[in-house]
Amino acid sequence: MASLLAACAFFVGIHVVISGSPLRGMMVGRIGERPYLGLFSLLSIVGMVWLARAYGRAEHIWLWSPPMALRWTAPVLVLVAFVFVVVGLTTPSPTAAGGESRLDLAEPAQGMLRVTRHPFLWGVALWATTHLLLNGDAASLALFGSLLLLALIGPLLIDAKRRRAFGPKWERFAAVTSNLPFAAIAAGRNRLQLGEIGAWRVLAAIGAWAAMLAAHPWLFGVPALPH
Repeated sequence: MASLLAACAFFVGIHVVISGSPLRGMMVGRIGERPYLGLFSLLSIVGMVWLARAYGRAEHIWLWSPPMALRWTAPVLVLVAFVFVVVGLTTPSPTAAGGESRLDLAEPAQGMLRVTRHPFLWGVALWATTHLLLNGDAASLALFGSLLLLALIGPLLIDAKRRRAFGPKWERFAAVTSNLPFAAIAAGRNRLQLGEIGAWRVLAAIGAWAAMLAAHPWLFGVPALPH
């Protein structure tokens, strides 16, 4: 459990202290953008491997009994999470590294960005919440709670970083988008355009979700679907 807690602190820490703070700019200024991205990617991989190994070895102390109804709704919630993650990863965005030039477009918020400017992180948040509630043990609380925390504070850190770097360009983009899914659409600052999302992206998400359901028992030792 101590190793898992240390891994959680390390993974959250590198994203908050390094990537989400002015320290990132200092490091880029010293070693350059590409070396920084390579180093941060390496640290992230180390963190994920550490998390996986520590979680597998941690003692699972039960804290609550997961509701039975969630076992049937969890696959649907995870499907929605996969749609947000896959569509978010494949949609060009000013919030992603290397996508800053899209702030110069006449309409920088297209596709899933009309729903939220951080679809990937909201997908991770939904996935982490579902797994946190579904497991109910201390190790899962540490792992999925840390990932949920990072997914919720990540958009705030990214927005602040982009606002410092791009000023009015970012404000123009932020004015027609929202962090909270569908908030900009509900407020009348944007409109839902399903055709822009791309059917291939949704199909890819469904395919990835189906593959994970099939591989879940082999990868994690437990079935993803209730019996």
